[in-house]
Amino acid sequence: MTATKPRPPAVSVLEVLLNDDLVGTLTHVPDERTIWAFDPAYADDRERPTLSLSFKDASGGGLVTRDRPSHVTLPPFFSNLLPEGPLRGYLAARGPVNPEREFFLLWLLSEDLPGAVRVRPPAGQELPPSAAAAHPDDPEPADRMFRFSLAGIQLKFSAVAEAHGGLTIPVTGVGGTWIAKLPSTSYAAVPENEYVMLELARAAGVTAPEARLVPLTDLRGLPAGAFAGTGRALAVRRFDRGPGGIRIHMEDFAQVFGQYPADKYGRASYEDIARVLWAETGEPGVTELARRLAVITLLGNADMHLKNWSVLYPNRRTPVLSPAYDMVSTIPYIPEPELALSLGETKSMLEVDEDRFRRFAKRAGLPDRIVVAAARDATERLREAWRTHPATDLLPRFIRDAVSAHLDRAPLGRG
Repeated sequence: MTATKPRPPAVSVLEVLLNDDLVGTLTHVPDERTIWAFDPAYADDRERPTLSLSFKDASGGGLVTRDRPSHVTLPPFFSNLLPEGPLRGYLAARGPVNPEREFFLLWLLSEDLPGAVRVRPPAGQELPPSAAAAHPDDPEPADRMFRFSLAGIQLKFSAVAEAHGGLTIPVTGVGGTWIAKLPSTSYAAVPENEYVMLELARAAGVTAPEARLVPLTDLRGLPAGAFAGTGRALAVRRFDRGPGGIRIHMEDFAQVFGQYPADKYGRASYEDIARVLWAETGEPGVTELARRLAVITLLGNADMHLKNWSVLYPNRRTPVLSPAYDMVSTIPYIPEPELALSLGETKSMLEVDEDRFRRFAKRAGLPDRIVVAAARDATERLREAWRTHPATDLLPRFIRDAVSAHLDRAPLGRG
């Protein structure tokens, strides 16, 4: 008699924690709905750590505890913890898990999620067979299953830095304090592009994480079939991990606004981000935002959508704007000078000047002197860095020429 494989329970539950604190539960029922509920003890705790600003009651600052069930997808906050596009397909195939069944994908990738979120089945409830298929002690499973999640569509892995400067990808991808972003199969020199743009942004006064270029030959543990080419990967130190691998909670602005990843371009503006930062972080967050907006306009970054802006919770309760990330100039690949979100009622980079920043400040309810001063200073410093920073020598000529031409056209670039 042939033994039948065990099946996951008709009703599956995941406990959601922030580090070691129970926050609530996600319950998956047979009609593919997922129901989110806060744990009563968390809801009653006046000193509770913040899960998301999307659950903050705008009127009194309390906790919004009612949430609509979702169908197939997870509720927006949790859906945004998962990767998108090719990266999602790559990780799901190694489960194997249907990439559209987000509850089980979250379950699969639960061991190393962005920020301080952890999910686990309650005591006594087993993982679905597919999520328990690979043994974590196997040094090289035939089809390696990865238990981490990094948001975005680019193929990337959580990695551990080596003493000589290389990186190692752990067997299940868990526990790394660096992100190794592989070269694109569609666009040339993306790692070099992002590295240089991060360095230029830093020179312009933007807070940026430590980054370096790593030859693919120095990237150990890369799974077979992940990337067949040559070149360099971009290594970026994770700012949601602290000393000893401590988890620092974070959320992106798609999570803040309760939007699904598919709506990361069209459901908010940079003014909306500014209003949140002004209310939650005050002048420091708004100054940093204005600097970054000047930099992405000048460098031709058309992809700074809601998921490319995040806040961190260093003290577990109060948000601060995270360091910048995904600072890629898109102009060399897609020569459309359009911002991902609107800035002062325009998306055209060729219409953004200091007056546009004043309009942006007025619409967001910000002091325009703060916004304009930050944008002006970042502009001047970036223009100088573009002429003198040695990192620009790493760019292929087609990228240098495209960015130079854009700077000549951009009103901020002309001063």
